[in-house]
Formats: sequence, C-alpha cells, structure tokens
Amino acid sequence: MAGTICDFLENNSLDWYFGKKTITVPSSHYIGLSTTTITDAGGNITEPTFTGYARVAVTNNATTWPDASSSVKSNGIIFEFPENTNGTSAVTDFFISDADTSGNISVAGALTTARSITVGVKARFAIGAFTITYA
Repeated sequence: MAGTICDFLENNSLDWYFGKKTITVPSSHYIGLSTTTITDAGGNITEPTFTGYARVAVTNNATTWPDASSSVKSNGIIFEFPENTNGTSAVTDFFISDADTSGNISVAGALTTARSITVGVKARFAIGAFTITYA
C-alpha cells in the first residue's frame, strides 16, 4: 500500500522550492481512513462511521517519519486507531491531514486490500506499512 502526494502538498512544495513562499510544517499529522476512493486533489473522503473512529494524531518528527529512501517515506511507529465499539465500515483508502477534522489533505492512497472494520477491531498500520511515494 502506498500513498502519493496530493495537489495541496505538491503545489506548496513547488512554490517553496522556487522561492515563492515559506511553508510552516505542521507539528502533528492526522492519519485518517476513508470508505471511498480519494482523489489526487484530496477530495471525495468519506470517513468511517463506526463508533470510536477518530483520526490518529502523530508527531511530525524523525521517529514517526525516518529518512526516506528511493523516493519512499515510511512510518517508524505503529499507527493505531481507536477500537470499533459499534457498527461496521468498509475502508478502502487512507490519508494524511493537517487537522483532526477537515484540514488540508497532503497524502492519500488505497489500501492494498479493502478492510471491513467490525466491532472489537482496531485498524492499524504496522511499522513500515504506511508508505508515501514521491513519483
């Protein structure tokens, strides 16, 4: 499973690199799930409705995001969502936002395999399983 950089981050990083603007890097990222296919523009997100779902806040640092290699960045810690206590959601995609609700979507991608999150399940990404490709 690999996410790709969305339009928001592509445009801002190009503007920064070519001297048009400065960028304030967020101190935290918010990892989210979607039951719909997310567009390159970071749209069409439908977050799960099971009880207990919330985006996972992760600190933006070298422990969470070790050095990239071959244009790929992977998570250095486990990303674990709260346990589902009621309902079921069929999750197909994931994303990174700069806010715990709404916000700008910087990365999005499809799960390798769609997953049904049922009662008692905690969705999680093992170390190295959440990858971002800069293509």
